[in-house]
Amino acid sequence: MDSKKLRLIFMGTPGFAVESLKALVEGGYNVVAVITAPDKPAGRGQKLAESAVKTFAVQAGIPVLQPEKLKNPAFLEQLAALKADLQIVVAFRMLPEVVWNMPSLGTFNLHASLLPAYRGAAPLNWAIINGEKETGVTTFLLSHEIDTGKVLFKEKTSIGDHETVGDLHDRLMVTGAQLVTRTVDALAAGSVNPIPQDELVKAGAEVRHAPKLFRETMKIDWTADASRVRNLIRGLSPYPGAWTTLVHNPDGRETELKIFFAELTDGPQATPGTLLSDGKSFIKVACGLGWLSITDLQLSGKKRMKTPEFLRGLQNLGEFQSIFYLSL
Repeated sequence: MDSKKLRLIFMGTPGFAVESLKALVEGGYNVVAVITAPDKPAGRGQKLAESAVKTFAVQAGIPVLQPEKLKNPAFLEQLAALKADLQIVVAFRMLPEVVWNMPSLGTFNLHASLLPAYRGAAPLNWAIINGEKETGVTTFLLSHEIDTGKVLFKEKTSIGDHETVGDLHDRLMVTGAQLVTRTVDALAAGSVNPIPQDELVKAGAEVRHAPKLFRETMKIDWTADASRVRNLIRGLSPYPGAWTTLVHNPDGRETELKIFFAELTDGPQATPGTLLSDGKSFIKVACGLGWLSITDLQLSGKKRMKTPEFLRGLQNLGEFQSIFYLSL
C-alpha cells in the first residue's frame, strides 16, 4: 500500500506535535483531518486561544475537529465519516477504545522516551531529573492502558550534561517527526513487527515512570547533593521552572525565586541553603553535598535574568545585604 495514499488523521495539541504534522504535510502524506483541543481562554484578557496544532492545520488548509468529549456521538459520527486508514497521536489526551480502534491500521502514538521506560505525562522532565544519560522517542500502537501498547520503532539519543529539558524537547521534536513518517511508511508496507513492551523489560530491571509534575515536585531541596539539585533545575528549565524561597534577614520576609540553570562549584562547609556572593558576578548555594553556582534566575514578579544583572538590581534596591539564605 502506498503510504502517501493512506487517509491519515492527526491528533495533537502543543508545539511539540506541530513538527510531526508539518513533516507529514511537507512529505506529501494525505492528512484528511486534525483533531486538537478546544480553544481556551488564556492571558490576562482571557481571550480564546487556539492550540499550536490548530494554527498550523488551518494555515495548511486541513479540516480541524475540536471535540470537548471524545465519546460524543456526533464526534464519533464525524470521525467515522472520514474513513481514516490510520490515526497518529502526538502529545494529545488519552483516547477511548472506540476512537483508537476505528481505523483499519489502528492508531499509533509518538512518546518522548524509550518505552517501556518513562511512561507517563512528563518523560523528558523525569529523564533529566533522574540523571539519565540517554533517552529518545518511541512509536507504539495504542491499547487499553496508557503508554503500554506494542512498540513499533525507537530512536535513541544521548542527553548532554548541560542540556535542559527545553533543549531536549526541541531536539526530540525533530527526531520524533522523522520517526512518525518512518512509522507511517512501515505500517503501509506491512514491514513492521510490533513488539509487546513486556518483552523489552529485562528480568529484575526497574521500569521508571514519568508522572505529572506538581508544585511540590518542583521545589528545590537544598539538603540534596548538588548534582541532584542541578538535575532537577535542568529538568524543569525553562518551564515550569524549579523554585525555592529567598528569605530576607532580619525580618524573615520570603520571596519565591525560580532557578533556570546552575553549575557545580566549590565552597566551604556550610548549612544547606547558605548563599555566598561578591554582590557583582556570582551567587553560590550550599547543598547537602557540594555547592552550586547559579547563572540564570527569576524573582517572583520580575523577568528572567543572568546573575550579574540580578545582583545589580538587588543592590539598586538596597536589598542585597538583607538576603541571608534559601529555605529548605
